[in-house]
Amino acid sequence: MKLTLPKTAAVQVIGKSLKLADIDTNGKVFFAKQDIDKEGAETRLQELRQRLNALQELLYAEHSRSVLLVFQAMDTGGKDGAIEKLMTGVNPAGVHVAPFKAPSTKELNHDFLWRIHPHTPGKGHITVFNRSHYEDVLITRVHGLIDEKTWLQRYEDINNFESLLTNNGTVVLKFFLHISKEEQAERLQARLDDPAKHWKFAPSDLKERARWADYQAAYEDALTHCSPAEAPWFVVPADQKWARDLAIAEIVVATLEAMNPQPPKVDFDPKQIVIE
Repeated sequence: MKLTLPKTAAVQVIGKSLKLADIDTNGKVFFAKQDIDKEGAETRLQELRQRLNALQELLYAEHSRSVLLVFQAMDTGGKDGAIEKLMTGVNPAGVHVAPFKAPSTKELNHDFLWRIHPHTPGKGHITVFNRSHYEDVLITRVHGLIDEKTWLQRYEDINNFESLLTNNGTVVLKFFLHISKEEQAERLQARLDDPAKHWKFAPSDLKERARWADYQAAYEDALTHCSPAEAPWFVVPADQKWARDLAIAEIVVATLEAMNPQPPKVDFDPKQIVIE
């Protein structure tokens, strides 16, 4: 599928090395050049969600292909909010969101992709991964649970897994929600300041924050090694939530437009049917 992407603040990664520190986390400069502000972005986002709903219905009716959206981010990166903003108003019958937490004992008794595959989208569906199989080359690496030989092998396994999906009609899009360390600090503090958000905070969050540089290096390697043209990564500036949401919606809708899903042809002539 040839995809012409709209101009977005996201950076597409296809098999090239990158330094996350060199990529904007804000998006303000891009949107200023496009003369788009927060209010204009919200208006555009509503239009895109309406179009996404229509395209999802066509994809469901066509029932031959599917879409997998993968969301990864540092803690407080905004995965939940981005998914909610994208999918609001889309028929839930054709959408599935799969969150991946720490693997269970049963899951650890199998290969790392064993728990992932049952959640991939069936024909006609859009599935969203909130975290994903990439956790097994990120947190496991940062915490020293696997060695370099293992994570390099897992890159190959991931590429083969995603190739299997694309060969069977699943379009894979992967989004890394890119926030700054300063923005993460503000969001963590906001969770401490608001009693209604205390449940979102854990003291271990600060231990993970102390490993910021290690996580950035792990993400850089994963994005570099696992971003073929048929299953690309997009680095999305996520300090500004409205900029994040618009960039993601533009990419997803443009992808579905390029897929051009069509409903099946019926085996009867509607003009010959009379309903009495």
